[in-house]
Amino acid sequence: MTPRFEAFGIVVADMARSVAFYRKLGLDFPEGAEGEDHVEAQLPGGLRYMLDAESVIKMFDPEWQRPSGGHTVAGAFKCDSLEEVDRVYAELLEAGGSPHKEPWDAFWGQRYAQLKDPDGTVVDLFAPLPEQSS
Repeated sequence: MTPRFEAFGIVVADMARSVAFYRKLGLDFPEGAEGEDHVEAQLPGGLRYMLDAESVIKMFDPEWQRPSGGHTVAGAFKCDSLEEVDRVYAELLEAGGSPHKEPWDAFWGQRYAQLKDPDGTVVDLFAPLPEQSS
C-alpha cells in the first residue's frame, strides 16, 4: 500500500484562541473543542486539519521547542473575491492574528495576503485576479 496524505496539523499554545481563529476561516471544529488538547476539522476529500496543544507534543517529545526566525509551513485558503481577501485579512487581525504581508496583487495572477495566526503559523489568503483584457 502507498502512503497517502490525510491530515495537516499545527501546534498551538492556546487552543480556545486558535479554534476561534480558524473557525473564522470556515473550519468546523466540534462544539467544546476549545477545552481539548487535540481537535480536528474535517475537510473536503477526507482530509483533516488538526490542532494540537504544545503539551501534547511535549508528552512524546519533551525537548520540543517552538521554531523561531521564520516559518516552515503555511496553510492557504481560497477566497471567492478580491474583496473577500481584504475583508478576511482584516477580520483575522482582529481575531488575534498578526500581519505578515498585507494584501497585494501578485504577479502570478492572484490577490494574495499572508498573516500569522496567534501562534505565529503563517496563513495565506488568495483569490484569482480578473483576467486582463489585451
